[in-house]
Amino acid sequence: MVDLLLVYPYFNDDDSIFKYPPLGVGYIASYVRDRGYSVAIVDCTFLTEEEAVRRVRIMKPRVLGIYSMSGMKDSALRLARRLRDSCTLLICGGPLPTVSPEEFLGTFDLAVIGEGEETVLDLLRSLDSDRGPYVSGVAYLNGAGRLTFTRPRGQAHDLDSLPFPARDLYDHRSYKEYFTKHHGYTITSMVTSRGCPFDCEFCSRPVFGNTYRTRSAPNIVDEMEEISSLGYDRIWIGDDIFPLNKKVGLAIAREIVGRRLDLRWECLCRADLLDDELAREMKKAGCYRVFFGLESGNNEILRLMRKRLNTDQARRAVHTAQAAGMKVGSFFILGYPGETSETMLDTIRFASSFSFDYLSFTVPYPIPGTRLYERVKPLMMTGDLIKETHGVVKHTLIYRSEFSLTKLKFGMIKAKIQHDLRRRLGPAYTLFRPAEIATDYLFRGIR
Repeated sequence: MVDLLLVYPYFNDDDSIFKYPPLGVGYIASYVRDRGYSVAIVDCTFLTEEEAVRRVRIMKPRVLGIYSMSGMKDSALRLARRLRDSCTLLICGGPLPTVSPEEFLGTFDLAVIGEGEETVLDLLRSLDSDRGPYVSGVAYLNGAGRLTFTRPRGQAHDLDSLPFPARDLYDHRSYKEYFTKHHGYTITSMVTSRGCPFDCEFCSRPVFGNTYRTRSAPNIVDEMEEISSLGYDRIWIGDDIFPLNKKVGLAIAREIVGRRLDLRWECLCRADLLDDELAREMKKAGCYRVFFGLESGNNEILRLMRKRLNTDQARRAVHTAQAAGMKVGSFFILGYPGETSETMLDTIRFASSFSFDYLSFTVPYPIPGTRLYERVKPLMMTGDLIKETHGVVKHTLIYRSEFSLTKLKFGMIKAKIQHDLRRRLGPAYTLFRPAEIATDYLFRGIR
């Protein structure tokens, strides 16, 4: 029997470059373990559901916690129903239970709201003291079946005081084998901050919120050294934006250089925050690729998305990163509510005008808790969110869009083909301009 067992119910066999161990449960595991409790993690990324259920039942946890975000709700609920009798207390946490706890309660005893380290520790202590599990930072159904919240839990502000994620509980061999097989290198993730002050309409950040908190540069690089000692080639910095603060970014880069840490890393940056000096220092410190969420090639749609960016800033950021010697990846959304065929063609032309190392298109995914979700809520259809970071085959619309999925997938394929041809052919791409114009007309004609 273990005191706490945390389950990450991700069952997916895609070949994404963004498949990493669950940092959130890793943080909770190390925080609780450092205070004397036994902890285990069941990461379902490389397991079948039957294997995951068998592991949980063998360990017989006192508290069983299952993580959920959009795209994991169905598997989280299904596992909970199967494992109800395998624990004393069944809890859920993560972005979706924080935003919509009522979707989980009834199946789960409690939902952890927001950051989970202190709340889960208090739940374990409450079992030891028999004072009841209704600690601060949870939601539950009262005797009348009404959704009830306890006193909100504050956020962690001294992030240096948190122990690093419990990496000894991750299945490093499977992750390394996966990345080596599909991408030719090994990589794992870490975060340097919590919270994002920006307010993009489609973005959900219910756990860490909009209050930006960062770790110190020495603390961050200490964790990088730990990851390096585990034999990884690269690190993905999984912050919402890195670096959000230029001074912090420069301090981290110079700390890496000062320690002569030979490790490549990549991050998701914001187009209006990267200048020449920061790009040069990041490259010198091992940053080989930055990603930008450029999202659209039309300024009116960017305004509608509340991106607080324009296409000139986007173009300048891509050129700045590439001039510093870094590769660039980018994400775009096609078919955003309020778009027209012409605004989507603007995005297709804009995205295909660059030489990206990685280019991803998605359809809009209204995540509960976002302004986008509230805007299209009357149009929502049933079903769990399915999101594919590679290709376009698995994309699906979860609301009634004015555009067909056929039109949006055609646009994505068209954009990727145009991008790849421009990248390979350079000036000779002009030979394919008639085909681009013809497919523009075809795109306009699809509903």
